Amino acid sequence: MAVAREVFKDILDRFVTDATIGLIVDGKLIKAGVGGGEPEVTLRINRDRFFDRVLSQGNLGFGEAFMDGDVSVEQGELYDFLTVLLRNRLDQRIKGDLRTALKVVRVQLANKLTRRQWRYVQHHYDLGDDLFESFLDDSMMYSCGYAASPENTLEELQRNKLERLCRKLELKEGEALLDIGCGFGGLLIHAAQHYGVRGVGITNSERHAVLGNQRIAEAGLSNRIRLELRDHTTIGGRFDKIVSVGMMEHLPRKEYPRYFSLIQKALTPQGMGLVHAVGANAPSNEHDPFIQRYIFPGSGQVKLSEVATHLEQQRLAIRDVENIIRHYFYTARHWLTRFRQNQHRLDPKRYDAVFMRMWEYYLHCCVAAAVASDAAVYQVLFMKDYTAPMPLQRV
Repeated sequence: MAVAREVFKDILDRFVTDATIGLIVDGKLIKAGVGGGEPEVTLRINRDRFFDRVLSQGNLGFGEAFMDGDVSVEQGELYDFLTVLLRNRLDQRIKGDLRTALKVVRVQLANKLTRRQWRYVQHHYDLGDDLFESFLDDSMMYSCGYAASPENTLEELQRNKLERLCRKLELKEGEALLDIGCGFGGLLIHAAQHYGVRGVGITNSERHAVLGNQRIAEAGLSNRIRLELRDHTTIGGRFDKIVSVGMMEHLPRKEYPRYFSLIQKALTPQGMGLVHAVGANAPSNEHDPFIQRYIFPGSGQVKLSEVATHLEQQRLAIRDVENIIRHYFYTARHWLTRFRQNQHRLDPKRYDAVFMRMWEYYLHCCVAAAVASDAAVYQVLFMKDYTAPMPLQRV
């Protein structure tokens, strides 16, 4: 383990060029990186096996070490440390440096750690409403908001996002709107209240459908909008506007052609659609092993080129593309703050201390990825009529 500790510090010293990292090991502060000055963030290493786990398994090893208490944050925020690693592209630089890569391989080959069991793996949306209520706002919107100002509250971020989506779609009184993967119906409710649409939301979550329809009834909108328990393969009818937020990234790639074909068939001749999805802004779509194992098993990051290709094949004209990934920083930071404030209210028999650290680590990853990774949050606006009028400025 002493070898792994030495290799880990050497990596930070060689490849972290814009920051100083503090490591408290055996009660002593060690500074790493060549940023100069005092550490931006300081980690306390509680068990020496931390170094082996990180070098052997990358972010998965780091996440599991955090879950097991092998490492804690002494000063600053964990997402500060993750941001430094992402910003300095450590994974790429290690692979490009033969001497360092061989050292890491030797640690990996010598590693005899027993892999922890996947105790916390279950379908993400099968987790209790109480967990999501601990960090989401009252609308229960679980997707990237939109910051008009860095000081926006979480409620304002989500309202801004809903309003922006409605304006991009140019919703009008009496139009028919379809929301694919509608969650609790927050977008439909906003669109009905402020734009006078009628519409349908579809979801494959029974709880989303039941609670969403209760919210619709409480808002007095049951005669205009409703949620239905079914999935995208059942799309039918005709709609003036179609929107899908945070749903496409959960489809297997083989399903993309049918997804866009059904949207194309359901749009009226003058119809417009918008797909909002977490994406990969890179040549390859590499899945993070921690997220895949513990948070969203089987999920993917949509490439913009894939969306464009399928829209072109369906003869749907792309009208606007926007990457709002930086807005995810503000959204996820609010989620993290709320989770820390409210986690004590969760039932410890259902969510033990290790689960709590797992969820916190996930939210830290979201914050860091929003500012220093190749992740994206794409909003792609398209229309069925290539000759339809277009405004001179985007929303």
